[in-house]
Amino acid sequence: MPATNHPNYFGLQAFLGQLDPIGTGVALVLLGMSLIAWYLIFAKAWRIWQARRRRDGIIVRFWDAPNLKEAAQFLRDHRAAEPAARLAFGAIQAAEHRQQHRSRAERLGDQTSLSDLVVRTLRQTLVRENLRLESGLSVLASIGAVAPFVGLFGTVWGVYHALLGIGTGGIATLDKVAGPVGEALIMTAAGLAVAIPAVLAYNAFTRANRVIVAELDGFAHDLHTWLTSGTRLDGQAAPAVPLKPALKGVPA
Repeated sequence: MPATNHPNYFGLQAFLGQLDPIGTGVALVLLGMSLIAWYLIFAKAWRIWQARRRRDGIIVRFWDAPNLKEAAQFLRDHRAAEPAARLAFGAIQAAEHRQQHRSRAERLGDQTSLSDLVVRTLRQTLVRENLRLESGLSVLASIGAVAPFVGLFGTVWGVYHALLGIGTGGIATLDKVAGPVGEALIMTAAGLAVAIPAVLAYNAFTRANRVIVAELDGFAHDLHTWLTSGTRLDGQAAPAVPLKPALKGVPA
């Protein structure tokens, strides 16, 4: 048996070297959780930063458009990546559809009023955007909740094997017990190291998503008021062309 003052006798390298298949499996599970968590953290942080950076520009450029046709064209060009653009374009398309079918409503969906149709479209779009923003958060929450217990299981298993080896060797001095048991606690530390960033990121992303959805909801109220009455709630400038003539020729 190597001397206890050898630099590799205690520590992570020695612990990994004595892992059995179950212990190795626990370590790999924690590693996989950590990789998934950090991938989601970086990916969602980038998407939220992009959404918040571009959102105000999309809304300002929409209201600054000289007419609804140009506004709709601008929204169509940006709707693939921008929630605000998808929200406004969907509402404009719904209003245009209502204008085109109001005199020959053959479907139940065409018999509703313009206000109800726009509200329904905006609500459905907001629900889809909220689901898109929340994608991946359940995985982060699960990793934050499960990782400490996975690490604890690895610690219990490591302590069991450490004590079993000490008992088999017939030597139970403190220096023989402290090393293997202390190394087994590495699993608990690893579980916490995986869980803490996941929990913090989950809380931060949840708050950021609430802010984005609230701002989209305010934009949706402005869109509804303007599409149904031709005015904005805040009294600021809007595309100057009246609603009904402007809807003609809006690009699909």
